[in-house]
Amino acid sequence: MALEKLGFLTIGTFDREDPRAGHETTLRMIELGERLGYDSAWVRHRHLQYGVSSPVALLAAATQRTSRIALGTAVIPLGWENPLRLAEDLATVDLLSGGRLNPGVSVGPPLRWSDVKGALYPDTADVEDFSPARLTRLLDLVAGEEASPFAGTEGFEVFSERVEPHSRGLRERMWYGGASRSSARRAGELGMNLLTSSVIEATSKEGPWDFAETQAAQIDAYREVRPEGRVSQGLVVVPTDSASPAQRDRYHAYAAARTPRTATPQGERGMLFARDLVGTSEEIAAELHAHAGYQRVTEVVFALPFAFQPEDYEQILGDIATRLGPLLGWRPTG
Repeated sequence: MALEKLGFLTIGTFDREDPRAGHETTLRMIELGERLGYDSAWVRHRHLQYGVSSPVALLAAATQRTSRIALGTAVIPLGWENPLRLAEDLATVDLLSGGRLNPGVSVGPPLRWSDVKGALYPDTADVEDFSPARLTRLLDLVAGEEASPFAGTEGFEVFSERVEPHSRGLRERMWYGGASRSSARRAGELGMNLLTSSVIEATSKEGPWDFAETQAAQIDAYREVRPEGRVSQGLVVVPTDSASPAQRDRYHAYAAARTPRTATPQGERGMLFARDLVGTSEEIAAELHAHAGYQRVTEVVFALPFAFQPEDYEQILGDIATRLGPLLGWRPTG
């Protein structure tokens, strides 16, 4: 199948002492993506780290600097969010974008929960619900269902029973960042689209482990529930066609340092990491065509590596759009 939609994902790194410069670089990358014809640009979510902590706010700025490219979050961990307040922010940014926002979310307790709960939920940490019910609340509120039993006028104030503003169509553009077959099925049951990434949950504690086949099974589980839903695959892809010798050496060294973790499941949950794809566009295209997960999708969001320089990202984005994309059957959007 030809690739229909091509996107990219960035963590939006910045320097502790000069965070504005990093955020400006991320916005310029989104602008470049639109000029190159990408269908979507996505921002990762990082709390208490040197990456974008408020992607919705950053994408609000991006709506005013772009006109066509879809803007996504991959993903917002709902354990850090109040669903009603998040629904308001998402609708506001979607309206500012003209209906281009694609919010991706996930469920579960916040990362490093024991360290952050005192600052995040000092009074309610022991009773916060991090189950999928938190996601259901968000989806209902985004869809315009009742948030308050009162609607009407009180003095000079006019109140609505639903979250305002309301953005029609946003509910259909909600994505779930799933890492397992069960989460993929949940995404389908909730009528959401599915984001798969370069990190997924192993289905067995005993090897051999095949990331591509495991990801393919996850996508199949989603499509059994919701065959009409959209699925996007995300891998770290670094074409070297127009890279300088120094860039090529750096890219290969980066991938080599990360490769050992792909051999076995990592952490308590047994997470499988995909190998970074570094090489010429022809080499990467051949690997993707042989990848069982890629074979099941018609849209991708390629993740940019961490800790590279702006000129590196410009080269990588340019090569993906002008060389790798066409080899995969993709055509840029004008």
